[in-house]
Amino acid sequence: MGRLSARDGIFGVVLLLLLGAGWAANHFASMIGVLREQEHLSGVLLNGAYGIYALGLLPSLLGGGALADRLGARAVVLTGASVAALGNASLLMWHGETGVLIGRFVVGLGVGLAMSAGTAWAGRLRGAGGAILAGIFLTLGFAVGPIASGLLAFVLPDAAALPVPFAVSTLFSLATVALALVVVRGRETTSAASADGMARTPDAGRGVGRALWAALPMALWVFSCATTTFVVLASRVADRVESGVLLPGIAALVTLIPGLGAQMLGRRFSWGPRAGITGAVLAAVGMAAAGLGGAAPPVWLFVVASLVLGTAYGLCLQQGLVDIERLTPAGSRGTVIGIFYVFTYLGFGLPVLLEALLPTLGAVVPLLVLAGLAVLSALLRGLQLVRTDLFRHPR
Repeated sequence: MGRLSARDGIFGVVLLLLLGAGWAANHFASMIGVLREQEHLSGVLLNGAYGIYALGLLPSLLGGGALADRLGARAVVLTGASVAALGNASLLMWHGETGVLIGRFVVGLGVGLAMSAGTAWAGRLRGAGGAILAGIFLTLGFAVGPIASGLLAFVLPDAAALPVPFAVSTLFSLATVALALVVVRGRETTSAASADGMARTPDAGRGVGRALWAALPMALWVFSCATTTFVVLASRVADRVESGVLLPGIAALVTLIPGLGAQMLGRRFSWGPRAGITGAVLAAVGMAAAGLGGAAPPVWLFVVASLVLGTAYGLCLQQGLVDIERLTPAGSRGTVIGIFYVFTYLGFGLPVLLEALLPTLGAVVPLLVLAGLAVLSALLRGLQLVRTDLFRHPR
């Protein structure tokens, strides 16, 4: 019983670290308006901050997963959470053009390490159920971050609206690291298997290519769905919603709450691989609805499309992580999770692509094309289910 309780404590800390990583990554969305108003930073620079965040994030996603496979996840996750806190602390103290770019780059480095290694750690502790909960708490962090920072910026006086949200995110990340150092201390050895608290599972029937073939069609729709709502659609209704700095938080709430609900229901009722088909179909429906709204969609369509795309986000994220947990050899799981997350983050480039295509193709056609591609992903997964043994549980 004592061993089980200790493992439960470690697992709870891992989930809190993932919550902190999501918060550290996404709360910046609500700070863009504050930085623009108080520091007079240009929209081009602030959009560039998102891009430079990805420059730090993507290599650390891959490197963090690989290091977790070789060294154990604990050191990688704690390093990542600490680096993310350092990035937000830098943004707290340095608000100029250079400071924003450097701070966001450092946040990306830290979040990438924490996401990939933390998800692998959760899976090793609790199997597929752990991977599902990792996705849930990461999503919760993505949602809580912009809501908390937006509310703080809205209610605080101008002098505190900029530093306090960065301070809160920094302190939360540091608190999770401190808690992890206390709870996990002395429970690890140098081997990855014992360090993560769970013996390796047999690898018969598993393979890296097998896992990626199943998971990557899901990965493409994770953040593509999310950014379509709280970046593309939110910007198209912003002139009709008088919410100021609250709009990014509202958009995140409307998108990520149904995403959380879908993941929690999938965990509760043990939805099988057909949930991935549902996620891709909902991505198609949401993209089509967003496209039909044109350049100035009504607010009600923004809400409906956000709910649909948010549910698709949750189903695709959960199904991809479950596929990886079930189909990847234990010694490669961190690396494959890193690859999966790299493909999910391609969706953060979607708003830039849509903006670039706007003068030539307009607001409707690109989103309808994306809807068609999502349908193809659903068909591919259906063929995988019918014609292969891909989703038979490995022994």
